[in-house]
Amino acid sequence: MTDVVDKNAGTKVKQRRRPAGGDGKALIRAVMLLLLIVAGLGVVTLLVILFAPHIRKYAAGGVCSSTASLDGKVALITGANTGIGKETALELAVRGARVIMACRNVDKGEEAADSIRAAHPEAQVEVRELDLADTCSIRAFAQKFLGEVNSLHILINNAGVMMCPYTKTIDGFEMHIGVNHLGHFLLTSLLIGLLKRSAPARIVVVSSLAHNFGWIRFHDLHSQGSYNSGLAYCQSKLANVLFTRECARKLKGTDVTVNSVHPGTVNSDLTRHSTLMTIFFTVFSTFLKTPREGAQTSIYCAVADELHSISGKHFSDCAPAFVAPQGRSEDTARRLWAASCELLGIEWD
Repeated sequence: MTDVVDKNAGTKVKQRRRPAGGDGKALIRAVMLLLLIVAGLGVVTLLVILFAPHIRKYAAGGVCSSTASLDGKVALITGANTGIGKETALELAVRGARVIMACRNVDKGEEAADSIRAAHPEAQVEVRELDLADTCSIRAFAQKFLGEVNSLHILINNAGVMMCPYTKTIDGFEMHIGVNHLGHFLLTSLLIGLLKRSAPARIVVVSSLAHNFGWIRFHDLHSQGSYNSGLAYCQSKLANVLFTRECARKLKGTDVTVNSVHPGTVNSDLTRHSTLMTIFFTVFSTFLKTPREGAQTSIYCAVADELHSISGKHFSDCAPAFVAPQGRSEDTARRLWAASCELLGIEWD
């Protein structure tokens, strides 16, 4: 203790002197904490490596066990140049189907088709240009398709965008709702006649678990008032589920079924617009599905014999899956259907 004179009061006050070495102890504590963090990360990494085979087996999810042949069948898959779309195209082609790969980027589509042919020379795969962000492209694709293809047994609405910056389609729709929902809505409406004539036929809609967090904002469907890329994605995936429900109702008795799927959390380039999610997916890739694993439920819904009469349902890991309450609302499904027809300028009763 030392005496210090308080000039204002004219008295001496006691002041405690900082013990020598105090700064050194604080530094030691900080270093120890850092070492503990590093050691903890090391232990976690070691455990992940040791249990990787078990983690991978769990993360892989369900596998399509159907051995159904698709000889003589025609399948159309959007966004088939990469990810689960490409893996789905590969599997259907191996089963004997003629597979049309509808891709925005034709060059990448041809690369994917070439890789499928290289692995399976007998595969019947074709690439056609389709931009779901442009209704003129969709109409041109459908017109050419209907003029050249006599039947269609499987339509897989697979293409999609995720968490992209606020942008609009050629027709002025917000990109998520425009591509993920409206683009496929229009495409399906243009091909539904051929699907009916080719019955039995199936429509598979790739949705997501993210539909649980989505709401259809009828007052601002295109997020012009406020925009959040995650919420816009969730809204579009909910729209997929609602479309499936209403489409199944309208197709009842036609021998054309429609079901939606959650592929799982797949390590693909779908996260390319989000740096944070790309880093997250890279670091935790052991816990994620590969594109081949993610394609299993789409394949299952497209080929499984036991689903020949099942329609309007949602699947994940090759089994029925939970649908959020907002995804089961018949009123919302009907309202969205009417709003979609109005936005696209079509009639589809």
